[in-house]
Amino acid sequence: MARWLLKSEPDVFGYDDLVAAKREGWDGVRNYQARNFMREMAVGDLAIFYHSNATPPGVAGICKIVKGAEPDPTQFDPKSKYFDPKSSPDDPRWDWVTVAPKKRLRFISLDQLREMPELVECRLLARGNRLSVIPLTDDEFDAIVAAGS
Repeated sequence: MARWLLKSEPDVFGYDDLVAAKREGWDGVRNYQARNFMREMAVGDLAIFYHSNATPPGVAGICKIVKGAEPDPTQFDPKSKYFDPKSSPDDPRWDWVTVAPKKRLRFISLDQLREMPELVECRLLARGNRLSVIPLTDDEFDAIVAAGS
């Protein structure tokens, strides 16, 4: 089972929104590396739900991958802000995975994450990292969960 971190802006779609929805497609990923990470996800994988572009940014909960990668339908919808005119149903560029809430965590701010020795090599804390989907090691995932429990 792999471990992941998924970033979302809480004013767009936060952990509370996921809890209310019960399950949701992780739409709008328009970076090839992040998309490829989603293609590696399997049903049962766990992910840290991270609130980005927030004051402060940080960890809100854990979600579970409940359906593997499939074409993100927003890429075909001209009314969607995630529309991609170069993508077609015959040759889709972008995927999503479906996630469900697993456990709310005590909020852990980015500053608190930076103080955790287990995360010194974590991609989340790497300078210039802006990916919305990143893999975590088991140790990184476990340290975040322990800090938020």
